[in-house]
Amino acid sequence: MLKQVLEIAELLDSARVSGALVADLFALRGWPELQVEPVSNEPGSTDFVKTLLPGLRGRSRGGDAPTLGVIGYLGGIGARPERVGLVSDADGAIAALAVALKLVEMRNQGDVLAGDVIVTTHVCPRALIIPHDPVPFMASPIDVATMNRYSVDPRMEAILSLDTTRGNRIINQRGFAISPTVKEGYILRVSEDLLGIMQVVTGRPPAVFAITTQDITPYSNDLYHLNTILQPATATTAPVVGVAITAEVAVPGAASGATQEIDIELAARFAVEVAKAFGQGRCAFYDAAEYERLVRRYGSLAHLQTLGRSE
Repeated sequence: MLKQVLEIAELLDSARVSGALVADLFALRGWPELQVEPVSNEPGSTDFVKTLLPGLRGRSRGGDAPTLGVIGYLGGIGARPERVGLVSDADGAIAALAVALKLVEMRNQGDVLAGDVIVTTHVCPRALIIPHDPVPFMASPIDVATMNRYSVDPRMEAILSLDTTRGNRIINQRGFAISPTVKEGYILRVSEDLLGIMQVVTGRPPAVFAITTQDITPYSNDLYHLNTILQPATATTAPVVGVAITAEVAVPGAASGATQEIDIELAARFAVEVAKAFGQGRCAFYDAAEYERLVRRYGSLAHLQTLGRSE
């Protein structure tokens, strides 16, 4: 998938890029179904993009195959005028759009997945730089609740959230790592199926990154978060797994020159392989029976998806 990653990265590495230009690229490949919705706020604006790629037995065609969501989560692809060019935080958008482009080109070659795949992300070349420990982060001009409203589609039955996760000392290796499955406030065991797909894609032992309860609560509650990678889990009942593009050292999200195309390719190829298996019923994000036993014994933790009580 390196070809698709390079093509998307080159397109996004521009002060003039927009969601409309992304849609034009897909239209040239025979896929005019990429929806673009500009959203503005006082600090600035961004273009949300979404496409649904129907499967042979997908819900959109009345079939029984489940729908996978692939979300490119990020603050922005650029921090102009403070930074010139793509910033580290752009990886989520590059990876998600590369997934969509690969699936379109597979369709053009006669390879159609069993289930529907919905890909969403946003294109913001002028995002904000905000303080964060240990290194500064990127922040979208749009708040996280609005991000979720446009990124999380209710038709998604499981979600991969792709996000740069280099600005920390928790993950200390190059490539990508996955999170435990998060569902309605519960941090569940890591999916064995996803671990298996990961080791096949990378040819290495699978990597899992640690998360805490704070990380799966809404970003606006003033608690420390590793980053926004698991924010989609606050806006859905579907199981969510973070796919973190990582580094051996802490790299600021606003750093330019930090894009590692090979690492993005690995994460994007992993997402495509998950999409193939999930639609065929060969990839479970969690054990549904065990989750039900958890809820019966300990009750719902869905309150962790909210802002909770005021202090």
